[in-house]
Amino acid sequence: MEQYEPDRPSPASPAAPRRGLRGGRAALTRRSLLRASTGGALALGGAGALSACGIPAAKNTAGVSSEDRSAKEKRVSFSNWTEYMDVDDSAKRHPTLDAFTGRTGIEVEYTEDINDNVEFFGKLKPQLAAGQDTGRDLICVTDWLAARLIRFGWVQKLDASNLPHAYANLSRQFRDPDWDPGRAYSYPWTGIPTVIAYNRKALDGVEVRSLSDLLDNPKLKGRVAFLSEMRDSVGLTLLDLGKDPGKFTDDDFDAAIARLQKAVDKGQIRRFTGNDYTSDLARGDLAACVAWAGDVVQLKADSPDIDFVIPDSGYMISSDNLLVPNKARHKTNAERLIDYYYEPAPAARLAAYINYVCPVDGVKAELAKIDESAAGNPLILPDAAMAAKSHAFRSLSAKEETAYEEKFAKLTGA
Repeated sequence: MEQYEPDRPSPASPAAPRRGLRGGRAALTRRSLLRASTGGALALGGAGALSACGIPAAKNTAGVSSEDRSAKEKRVSFSNWTEYMDVDDSAKRHPTLDAFTGRTGIEVEYTEDINDNVEFFGKLKPQLAAGQDTGRDLICVTDWLAARLIRFGWVQKLDASNLPHAYANLSRQFRDPDWDPGRAYSYPWTGIPTVIAYNRKALDGVEVRSLSDLLDNPKLKGRVAFLSEMRDSVGLTLLDLGKDPGKFTDDDFDAAIARLQKAVDKGQIRRFTGNDYTSDLARGDLAACVAWAGDVVQLKADSPDIDFVIPDSGYMISSDNLLVPNKARHKTNAERLIDYYYEPAPAARLAAYINYVCPVDGVKAELAKIDESAAGNPLILPDAAMAAKSHAFRSLSAKEETAYEEKFAKLTGA
């Protein structure tokens, strides 16, 4: 297993704005927060910060467990993003968590203390590097950070015997990421598709069906936006060039950057943005843009002019994932909670609230009982044809990550 090494500096990640549609995880700049996955903001938790605090040098502590006190202590500590859990009408209780406690007797200490992958990694890093308990039994982080934690040996391998529903019901679309083959260490909480969104009124008859339409149609000059997350914007461009984001080479990456640079130079792309594109798209200042599906679901609910298209070349998808950190005191309870959210009824309740892709098969009938429109929305429950068009950005080495982020930062002016 790869040893932990201090993060290298690379372009800093801009802070994420919030929007009015919903606060919390569903409103954050889903990916612009994540851009500096090896640098800038992440460097705050690097070797310099560790030594300055007198924290011992990090070591690989692969899959280190503590005494599992699940049987004696009926509780589990779960750290998640804000507004990434269903709530009741009073917005004070989480019905699915209450139902889990009622069934199992396990009390869930649910904390909404993840605002940013970079910031959260900085919180956990000193303890994980020192082989200490983080005080958390379950965490939810985005795929690139999940990959990093697995690579460093800072999370525990899951016990499949405690995860019968998760194993049976996990959607094929999410079963085998290259950073966790067979899902030995993680299970997805949600999937996050990246698609093309448009304002029909602002298009004024212009047809948008592919990324090439955004990059090349002179009628859209200055009214197009791409995302400030490298994996999404470059990933869609690779697909448009006929390349697989899961297998691309350095030359392929450079070709995608050159394609985007050409559009920047001629003024076709107005800007690279976090999810503040939502207000511009709703007003019609943007005619079309690269967008996150969770935003599109909510924008469509507010405006009949907003819609989306899945290019024939495909779309990008990432995920937020549940993992058990090293030294967690209640690993079995955490696994039981993971498995609970792979039962159709709790999974449907969660999907109805957060509006991201549900990674659980067999929830459509349950979701229809709650919200028929959500059950028929391919951005929440992709059908087989849509799922087949999804592509994940391949894992990057530390060297690749630094080089690619630097090239993308130069393109975007970050």
